[in-house]
Amino acid sequence: MKVSVVTPNYNGERFLKAFFESLNNDSELIGEVIIVDNGSTDGSREFITGNSFNFPVKLIENTENLGFSPAVNQGIQESECEYIFSLNNDTEIRKGSIRALAELMASDDS
Repeated sequence: MKVSVVTPNYNGERFLKAFFESLNNDSELIGEVIIVDNGSTDGSREFITGNSFNFPVKLIENTENLGFSPAVNQGIQESECEYIFSLNNDTEIRKGSIRALAELMASDDS
């Protein structure tokens, strides 16, 4: 089972290195990471496109800041996995976090 990680970003370059490094803790469960950039001007987009990661990264580039909820909804609409794991760009996850949530959701399927 793979999950889509959906994350809005607005001028969060200073958080992105730690964010992506923490996702490596559960990279085998990540089908894609969708970053919805809300018109950043701080180098966030260049950081994302200029690095390689242990999972596919899809960057959606908005020309203006649409806000948190519209950005998350935009990312969810583009997701390809059954489960969505929505994270803020300043979040760092612990190993097993995605696995625990995915297993919990899967165990509740009827």
